[in-house]
Amino acid sequence: MVYREFQDLNLSALGLGGMRLPVVDGNDAQIDEAAAEKMIAYAMEQGINYYDTAWGYHDGNSELVMGKLLSKYPRDSYYLATKFPGYDLSNMDKVEAIFEKQLEKCRTQYFDFYLFHNVCEMNIDAYLDQKYGIDTYLCKQREAGRIKHLGFSAHGSYEVMKRFLEAYGDHMEFCQIQLNWLDWEFQDAKAKLELLKEYNIPVWVMEPLRGGRLAALSEEHTAKLKALRPEEGIPAWAFRFLQTLPEVVVVLSGMSNMEQLKDNISTYETARPLNPAEMQALYEIAEDMTKKIVLPCTACHYCVSHCPKGLDIPSLLELYNEHSFSGGGFLAPMALMAVPEDKQPSACVGCRSCEAVCPQQIKISEAMSDFHAKLNG
Repeated sequence: MVYREFQDLNLSALGLGGMRLPVVDGNDAQIDEAAAEKMIAYAMEQGINYYDTAWGYHDGNSELVMGKLLSKYPRDSYYLATKFPGYDLSNMDKVEAIFEKQLEKCRTQYFDFYLFHNVCEMNIDAYLDQKYGIDTYLCKQREAGRIKHLGFSAHGSYEVMKRFLEAYGDHMEFCQIQLNWLDWEFQDAKAKLELLKEYNIPVWVMEPLRGGRLAALSEEHTAKLKALRPEEGIPAWAFRFLQTLPEVVVVLSGMSNMEQLKDNISTYETARPLNPAEMQALYEIAEDMTKKIVLPCTACHYCVSHCPKGLDIPSLLELYNEHSFSGGGFLAPMALMAVPEDKQPSACVGCRSCEAVCPQQIKISEAMSDFHAKLNG
């Protein structure tokens, strides 16, 4: 197992995520404990020492099962991470009650790593609002030793992350972001990584395979990578990409069965970073995958000044691209929760004034209509 240094710790570079544990009959709320127990036992045997869960995973049952299974091992043999559920704004005034309940659910006296969960457009104002005292409370728990290391996870934009860091960056020890070779440009993960470097904050990675999207590629793209590394499996390329980035400490993978676990552990028996030619091959494949779906907005903002409704069209098109490429998902709807109703895609009146000045000749009105339809099923 490859390990990375973090302060005075040696963390397994591969962490086991508790969001996609094996379940019974496809019911996400019913974790297959017997199968999960075998996976954790194997992970322990193979040197994985970082385990990640969260309040909302598996309808609230991930913390319960992870706590139960991990409690069978010496507490100093693993590192446990969970998160404050700020993805639900109704939780903002309940930080103390939730934290105490999490300790109980996870059968532990402390968390090795604790995160502000999912900093994004929807909750950034609440996270920064001192009336909730979330940051103050969590820092006190760290001082008391009930949190060993405090950080945050972010699905939000660069601007949202910057606001959070300007407020709390001086005492954040790590940050978890969605990072993979497709999102390097597509979600501007590169810029987010550079922002964290400015604050000297180490990077934890979620969605290394983009929910499995990067585990299997087209025949053409597979052949291109096989020509460079014949022995390397396609999923392994995503992990090798992350092994190439020195800022990355832990890569979390939500493995759902023993086969996935064994395959990923096999990859992490060695570190085999990519060379420049191999990195370029991935970037070219990413561009080819996205250009077939993504609208080529350059955010010139000519359209904005001509929109009678004052819509932030470039931002909406960016969310539309993500939603279209992913075939749905929670990122776009989550971001739009912070957008007033009269600035939503549904507010577009189809006047096409924006299209008359668009250098890329994007059919913006059609995109807004389609976006509204996709968001409403």
